[in-house]
Amino acid sequence: MVDQIADSTAGEGHELAAEAAVERARELAARPGRRVLGITGAPAAGKSTLAELVAQAVPGAVVVGMDGFHLAHSVLEARGDVADKGAPWTFDAEGYVALLRRLVAEPPVAVWAPEFHRSVEDAVAGAVLVPPDCPLVVTEGNYLLLQEDPWTAVHVLCDEVWFVDVPERLRVERLVDRHVQFGRTRDAALTRGTEGVDAANARLVAATRGRADVVVVLE
Repeated sequence: MVDQIADSTAGEGHELAAEAAVERARELAARPGRRVLGITGAPAAGKSTLAELVAQAVPGAVVVGMDGFHLAHSVLEARGDVADKGAPWTFDAEGYVALLRRLVAEPPVAVWAPEFHRSVEDAVAGAVLVPPDCPLVVTEGNYLLLQEDPWTAVHVLCDEVWFVDVPERLRVERLVDRHVQFGRTRDAALTRGTEGVDAANARLVAATRGRADVVVVLE
């Protein structure tokens, strides 16, 4: 019955508000075994906020962020890629896909995942425990629906991938505030968000919207 409910409401263009999306996540978690829900969208669209809402509503759910697979800041410095941090090629995408494969393997086992800490601009290995009895893993990040290898495997490994949609003005405001909070000047933050790498990444992610199982509309 749960499968029928999910299948009847899935598909390109189907939109849900946050409350309905959370209920859908509860139905997904009620299925047998460990389920994986992907949440994607442009930078500052509200992916982390929605992931936390779902995790709070589903007992035992764990959030695993794609951002834990950022290449180390020192590596990006050595490559001269710091200005592009956040672009697809600045992640260990193969490592992220390998983690998802471990999360969906049967029988479920304990898995330790990395976590990105904005305060130090680096990931911390083994920071998030997904226990064997975890009913739902919520994984969020920009590139879950990207149509280039190895990213293409992500949608296959997730039970569903949702796209978070938010008014562009609000998204950019949040993005600028985030960069200011972590040390950039407001002018530099605005440039990055509207002209720089974040703007390019947002356009790339927006083009993946039509591949989502569900679009979650946030305000």
